[in-house]
Amino acid sequence: MEIERKWMVGGWPENLKLLKQYTMRQGYICTDPTVRIREEARKGGDTEFVLCFKSHSGPDGLTRQEIEIRIEEEPFRELEKLIGIPLIVKEQRVYELRNGLKLEVNDVDEGMPTHYMYAEIEYGTEEEARAWTPEEDGLSDYLNDDVTDQPGQTMGAYWNLTRLHIPIPSQG
Repeated sequence: MEIERKWMVGGWPENLKLLKQYTMRQGYICTDPTVRIREEARKGGDTEFVLCFKSHSGPDGLTRQEIEIRIEEEPFRELEKLIGIPLIVKEQRVYELRNGLKLEVNDVDEGMPTHYMYAEIEYGTEEEARAWTPEEDGLSDYLNDDVTDQPGQTMGAYWNLTRLHIPIPSQG
């Protein structure tokens, strides 16, 4: 189960301990439900390849089922060929927060007109996710645009918009 909140951000945070840094490439076989591949190259470390399945999130956007399976490079490359269009490129930096939480900040498609940045925090329970506030870690100015419950804020929606040119449906 994946329980997370998401914020739009304008840059990297300051005064947080950097734990890990990755260059990622990810693409979608389908987005409804989500079936995704991702290459995760850790700075100064190994590269992993992941096949991921995600269910739809609940109405509050917090929780959805997620299954991640590590795969070998060759099946990843074959799936990348099957997708047949350029994958999304992300730089991800993971920062330490209090209480064992981690802030993942992602810089998506740098240099492209659709470039943007977002941050996520994964939680152990929905109650923990609802209770945590950015003020607890001195991040109220940085994490001030919470988009957790807003439709169209997933990477799958971004894929559809930027790679498949499918507009994000507006709320009715």
